[in-house]
Amino acid sequence: MNIVHENHNGMSNNTFVTALAYATGSSPISVAVVDVNNDNKPDIVTANYDATTVSVLLNTGTGTFSAQTTYATGTNPNSVAVVDVNNDTKPDIVTANYGANTVSVLLNTGTGTFSAHTTYATGTSPNSVAVVDLNNDNKPDIVSANSGVNTVSVLLNTGTGTFSAQTTYTTGTKPQSVAVVDVNNDNKPDIVTANYGANTVSVLFNTGTGTFSAQTTYATGTNPNSVAVVDVNNDNKPDIVTANYGVNTVSVLLNTGTGTFSAQTTYATGTKPQSVAVVDVNNDNKPDIVTANYGANAVSVLLNTGTGTFSAQTTYATGSSPISVAVVDVNNDTKPDIVSANSGVNTVSVLLNTGTGTFSAQTTYATGTSPQSVAVVDVNNDNKPDIVTANYDASTVSVLLNTGTGTFSAQTTYATSKGPISVALVDVNNDNKPDIVTANYGANNVSVLFNTGTGTFSAQTTYATGSYPRSVAVVNMNNDTKPDIVTANYGANTVSALLNTGTGTFSAQTTYATGTNPYSVEVVDVNNDNKPDIVSANSGVNTVSVLLNTGTGTFSAQTTYATGTSPISVAVVDVNNDNKPDIVTANAGANGVGVSVHC
Repeated sequence: MNIVHENHNGMSNNTFVTALAYATGSSPISVAVVDVNNDNKPDIVTANYDATTVSVLLNTGTGTFSAQTTYATGTNPNSVAVVDVNNDTKPDIVTANYGANTVSVLLNTGTGTFSAHTTYATGTSPNSVAVVDLNNDNKPDIVSANSGVNTVSVLLNTGTGTFSAQTTYTTGTKPQSVAVVDVNNDNKPDIVTANYGANTVSVLFNTGTGTFSAQTTYATGTNPNSVAVVDVNNDNKPDIVTANYGVNTVSVLLNTGTGTFSAQTTYATGTKPQSVAVVDVNNDNKPDIVTANYGANAVSVLLNTGTGTFSAQTTYATGSSPISVAVVDVNNDTKPDIVSANSGVNTVSVLLNTGTGTFSAQTTYATGTSPQSVAVVDVNNDNKPDIVTANYDASTVSVLLNTGTGTFSAQTTYATSKGPISVALVDVNNDNKPDIVTANYGANNVSVLFNTGTGTFSAQTTYATGSYPRSVAVVNMNNDTKPDIVTANYGANTVSALLNTGTGTFSAQTTYATGTNPYSVEVVDVNNDNKPDIVSANSGVNTVSVLLNTGTGTFSAQTTYATGTSPISVAVVDVNNDNKPDIVTANAGANGVGVSVHC
């Protein structure tokens, strides 16, 4: 059910210390990690929805945190930002208060403590907020999307960290998401909303003083609940992309050049796509989309046309209920082949690339019961990629060695903890041999099996994670050349990060909030600062979360983007050749893939 992001950095022998937990207010729903007291140590700030507070936990300097200090906000804060709003170089707290129809601003006093909140009225049920300088005075202003009253609110910064009364502008019914981007090339940021109840997007042009024109609306698919504004066809004009919850599609509206937009384009896949990979399969330097379609017993291939659009799918049969896909050259002909894990029939399928982005009929190989995840990596140093599967019902991993012609030997199995559901192969003990790491959904831990040097593996060592880990990535997150572990914890609505200390042990896990039921995780630099960021696909809330790396292996609060229904796999790849990584999700409930192009 996962895209496995491979990384082959070395690291020391792995042991993990017991997880540390810190109390917050009730129902922490959003988290930010920012240095609030100017000691060069990132602190934690949470928005506590049911407690109507924010919690501030100061970093003691050893990676541990003080007990929380709480500050009142408006009712039901559901999002927190930590930004200097009064130009004193001290980050302040801003929350969007869904239950109070307000935003709260808490000014930093200079020692990491905060003043009482000041509230500013918004429209009813603000559920999305952007903080952007709208009137070119170098002071960040606030924009909220008010789903209960069909408006956006604009609150201009007066220059001392206070804000003017809102000015409201009409949108379509139930605006769920807001983006603030210059769409007509006049150097003034404009407002774009996704209107869930109207099946439209609204575009409101900036007149130049932080006021906005009446909306212009464009049709989308049913129930758009997220909007991105980005140039998808390389013409230097930002286009609109929406995720349409009610119709299992994404819509792409191309910018005609004056801030007006063409009609939408949508893309379909096979039934219940469970896993997605984005790889150039036809050697034209344009990444293509491959999905494993659980309900169709097939994979879909959608070729990139080169302008940010994709061809109609071509489907190829696999075994029953394919649940994970990898795209790797398995027969050394420089053409990437497709490997799927078929959970309904306990096999893997190998489909060889014919050379033009088409594929041969499958060859199947037996695995353990209910293979859920597949990785394709050379495990015995013979320059031939081998197959490893995580077998959920058997509580094993299967290793199938490549014979040299793209065929594979019978499996060898190794025990894991209960319910392995995701697998990564990375050299974790710096001996130049890829080791196996599994996320064990049934045991709330990860297993590490060391490579003995001939493609055989030692008995497992296990380490605790958050509840129901569904996906694992092993990547160096803090620039110390030692790969760290990240799990997506489906039952806890978090990701866990366990840093390698360099002495063969790992720090206690640090957890960060995600959307509901994170199902898949990728760790990739999404903002071009050479620090890998975390991206999770949240199947329970139809979003992806992006958590930016602050530079020391800690992460900012999530930013969420809507997807199609039930995203359960995520890949982060540049799909439109602009050197910016884009997000592709497989949406099981929508029978489609969603492409979120990087702005």
